[in-house]
Parts: sequence; C-alpha cells; structure tokens
Amino acid sequence: MIDYDLELQRHNDVLRRAYGIRASDLVVDIGCGTGQTTREAAQLAAEGAVLGIDRSNEMIERARELTDAAKLGNVEYLCGDLEQHALPHASFDVAISRFGTMFFEHPVAAFSNIGRALRPHGRLVMMVWQQRERNEWATAIESAFPAEDARVAGSSPTPLAFSLGEQDFVRDILDSAGFAAPTFDEVHAPVCYGIDVDAAFAFVSGFSTVQDKAARLDGRQREHAFDRLRRLLTEHQGADGVWLDSRAWIVTAGRG
Repeated sequence: MIDYDLELQRHNDVLRRAYGIRASDLVVDIGCGTGQTTREAAQLAAEGAVLGIDRSNEMIERARELTDAAKLGNVEYLCGDLEQHALPHASFDVAISRFGTMFFEHPVAAFSNIGRALRPHGRLVMMVWQQRERNEWATAIESAFPAEDARVAGSSPTPLAFSLGEQDFVRDILDSAGFAAPTFDEVHAPVCYGIDVDAAFAFVSGFSTVQDKAARLDGRQREHAFDRLRRLLTEHQGADGVWLDSRAWIVTAGRG
C-alpha cells in the first residue's frame, strides 16, 4: 500500500493548523484513506467525535486497525461514496479533507451532500492540488515516459487529481452546492517519495498512472522509461530524502 502519509507530511502539518477544530466539534473526514487525518481530528475534538469516510474498503479496514491501536474512542469509519451516500442531515460542525475531494465524477452532488450534513454555521476545510502544470511531481514523472504515450493515456485535458485546481471552477461548484464565500490559501511545499532513490523508485513505480503508462510500452521502451524515472528521482535526492515540488490550495467555505 502506497504511504500517502509519508508523501504528504509537510502538507499535513499545514492543513492540521488550518482546521480550527474545537474540542466539542463533530467532524467528518472526506476521503480519509488510512485515517491519519481522522485520528488527528479526533485528538483535536477530544470531547466531540469524528467520522472518516472513504470509497476504499481496504483503506477503511486499515484505518480501523490504526485507530484501535491508538486507542481513540471518538472515531467511526464508513465505506461509502459521497456522490450517492447521504450523511445525517445537519450533524457536523466541520468537514475536512486532505486531497480527498478531487475525484468526484459529479462534484455538485457530492458537495451538496457534504453541505447538507453540516450544521448551519458549519465549515468545509479541504486541501486540493493546484493546476497540473504547477506541480512538478506530476509533470516531471510524466516526462520520463514517451510523449506519444502521454497523448494516448491523456483522455482528459484535466486529470481528476487536478480537477479542483482552478479557483473559479471551485467557486461555481461550491456555490451550486450551497456553500458561501470560499477562500483559497496557497500551500507551496514539496512531496516526499522516500528516504532514498531506491525507496522513491519503488514508491513512484506503484502509482496507477505510472503503471498505466508502462503497460503501453514494449519491453525496451519500458526499460528506458524507468531508467529516466530513476535518474529523475536521483536528481531530486537531498539529505533527508527524495522530494519534488508541489502547490496546493486550502479551500475554506461556510454553509450558505
């Protein structure tokens, strides 16, 4: 399983400070993955409770294991898709997400469900990637593969990971979903892909996008592409690991 907590360690520190979670808050964590953000929210809402929701049953099971090990009694998890799954109405003070909201096929429906689950003065605090071209980790990794493969694989001009990178587009979605006055705070921080090149290469090679591109190549092309990928990661190795630049938004919005 890819360790997104390691990858996003610097982003997580910034996002945690932005939550503004109070001790008595009821919180929902959208796209919670293995639950790091859920558990941290539960520590902040020590007198409240947190619900983590994710579409991956594997992630949810791992989140439950880690939460049991941390002996946190104010956390629950749900495997579900917020495009179709309606949460309890007006039940949460804060909805949080760390890169868990960009993959909705029907974002207005999903954010409407999130909005209805918030109390009248509830808040949404989410972190999303900015545009693809502002994220070195995406453009550099893709550059290791032949350009013709990028054209075949690129079925959409805006890959889902960057679907919420444009501020005006996000404003329109949130307005349609019943949110008001969104703010955008930039986070300029690198992502970590491993403590050394071998670890980073193993990490990045497991990305679904990398596997999809590699599968389109013949054996010799694939070998050359992975050689380029390893050289790229070597160029980004520092004293404390392999890091690539990135830019994200923290988007905060209230119920309309």
